[in-house]
Amino acid sequence: MKGLLIPLAERIRPRNLDQVVGQDHLLGKTGKLRIVLDKGLLPSMILWGPPGVGKTTIAQAISDKFKLPFYTLSAVSAGVKEVRTVISTAKDSGQVLLFIDEIHRFSKSQQDSLLAAVENGTIKLIGATTENPSFEVIQPLLSRCQVYTLKDLNKQEMLAVLDRALKEDEFLSKKNIIISESDALLLYSGGDARRLLNLIELVVNSFDDGDIQITNDMVGSLVNKKQANYDKSGEQHYDVISAFIKSIRGSDPNASLYWLVRMIEGGEDPKFIARRLLILASEDIGLANPTALVIATSCFQAVSMIGYPECELILSQTVIYLATSPKSNSSYTALKNAKLKLKSTGNLNVPLHLRNAPTKLMKDLDYGAVYQYPHENSTSFTEQEYLPEKLSGSVFYEPSLNERENQIRSLLKKLWNSKYQY
Repeated sequence: MKGLLIPLAERIRPRNLDQVVGQDHLLGKTGKLRIVLDKGLLPSMILWGPPGVGKTTIAQAISDKFKLPFYTLSAVSAGVKEVRTVISTAKDSGQVLLFIDEIHRFSKSQQDSLLAAVENGTIKLIGATTENPSFEVIQPLLSRCQVYTLKDLNKQEMLAVLDRALKEDEFLSKKNIIISESDALLLYSGGDARRLLNLIELVVNSFDDGDIQITNDMVGSLVNKKQANYDKSGEQHYDVISAFIKSIRGSDPNASLYWLVRMIEGGEDPKFIARRLLILASEDIGLANPTALVIATSCFQAVSMIGYPECELILSQTVIYLATSPKSNSSYTALKNAKLKLKSTGNLNVPLHLRNAPTKLMKDLDYGAVYQYPHENSTSFTEQEYLPEKLSGSVFYEPSLNERENQIRSLLKKLWNSKYQY
């Protein structure tokens, strides 16, 4: 029984990269991480992906491949002191691989403590995170690491993990286990291989000696929760957030609230929801109601400070406000139009009258010479060229047909009627 004190997920953990299930885009024969590793190169890296898809396993397999001492810290319990201890060990004994689980929970000062050692190669860092590193990892550390995104395990990959456990685990392989139905196992696991292995171990241990036949009903009776309506680490994560955003964009507060509740009850990170609301406030509401961005920003700040369950009402209030706001994607379209024009024309020269003239030579070359300062005019406006000559008259921003932007259209017509067609 002593061996069974070790969880099944640990007992059958892959020991090398070839045994890892899934992540073919990284670890397959043409996977971008595999190509780098097979060339003998080991960059410091951030592994970003949902729980139970192999981040820890990959880190351990990389350590074994390069024969490096493997140190692991959890950002939940470790701090600067523990990081410095590992760095000191590396300086004394040679390069080590430091794996930091949940690195997004490290504070800025804790992340700062890694910079020098990562920069000079004293340690090779592998950080694991379920959160977007662009938001949760400081830029100086992010710039010193490669970011690799891990994908959810699909149904076939989850079944492969299960099959390997039944065949290779010393305890399970001795039992006659028949899986008549696997839907419930996969549903309650939600794309998380660790959760799947914990669940199959729970189910098997609930039986006495003899044959073990696993059905959906039997699995459901052992799982002490309602059937999940939302899987924050599987395919529905993307389907539900898509339905949520489209419902707000479509000005349906009722559907928007339904999908919000699906995410809340599924345990979705409230900051993820609030970030998406921030994007929507600019992309889909924009200048039709500029206050929407202010409301969404305040929502994100409040959600970040208080978390569940108190932030639920803040999310609800913001969702209703955004869903019932007038809609416009004119800012999004204007930016897209400007990017397309830049791509087709390249970097055109800045007109002389718009250039800065901090030196005498530049002034002699007429930098800024004929620039007209708008505030010297009683209307605070002068009609002069602000685009490169080749692009004169180009219109990127087209006001949408809503009350706010109709006012903007009228203003632009009044100011620029002779140049732009609005």
